[in-house]
Amino acid sequence: MDPVADVLIRIKNGYMSRKLEVLVINSKLTFNVCNLLAEKGFLEKTEKLNDREIKLTLKYKDRQPVLTDLKRISKPGRRVYKGARDLPRVLNGLGVALISTPKGLMSDKDARKKGVGGEVMAYVW
Repeated sequence: MDPVADVLIRIKNGYMSRKLEVLVINSKLTFNVCNLLAEKGFLEKTEKLNDREIKLTLKYKDRQPVLTDLKRISKPGRRVYKGARDLPRVLNGLGVALISTPKGLMSDKDARKKGVGGEVMAYVW
């Protein structure tokens, strides 16, 4: 099972069905992914309900979802790593690439600023 892909797909399905809130499974990695998406403006807020669940409040602008689409890049069967110079730009900077670095989970822009590379987890736009 891939918990990151599960969280991303639940968020995408929640937006497609016009839900206001989505519940996802809690772990350190999924909580950090959700916090990063909220920090970058793709989610309204994240709230840890208990040790097992996180409640995500989805964000809409003029009744349209803020998150258009997403794509899982690094999968359990095929990990994708990039150096600091080779980090991808999603839609020429309009989207965000989630990068798992030795300094923690961060966006592609933050990783480029800090000069670290890592595993390219997903593209979000």
